[in-house]
Amino acid sequence: MNLGSLTDPQLIFPGLPGEDVEGVLRALAEQVAAQGAVDDSGELFTRLLEREQLGSTGIGSGVAIPHCKMKGLRKAVLAVGLKRRPVDFAAVDGQPVRLFFLVVSPNDAPAAHLQVLAAISKWVKADRHVERIAGLHDRQKIYEFLQNQEG
Repeated sequence: MNLGSLTDPQLIFPGLPGEDVEGVLRALAEQVAAQGAVDDSGELFTRLLEREQLGSTGIGSGVAIPHCKMKGLRKAVLAVGLKRRPVDFAAVDGQPVRLFFLVVSPNDAPAAHLQVLAAISKWVKADRHVERIAGLHDRQKIYEFLQNQEG
């Protein structure tokens, strides 16, 4: 499964704003809602923040996978955000985060939610993927990279 098959270029946000956890989550929620992938940016932000308060979704290597489930979705949504300047996201390795994979899944699809999280985790561990994507600044180039790289 390649990550490009799970997203589309309109859900890739290079130059993501936000200077802290809340700012990044709010920016992701607003941009995902602005693209029509979810109906309510406020609800998405609240759910993401609630999940983050349970424990950081910063998995290390400069990557975080904020995620939640919401009612009313037909399928899982994967958005990608890239920050020029990393932020402290309380990641497990203590390193700041610059690459964000936002996953929002339907409430009634726990297996699909776990499959997307597993695919991202596998992709992140692959040779130099994070380093290479961090050097890209164009939405289409990021999308093409995700399309062409297996986990």
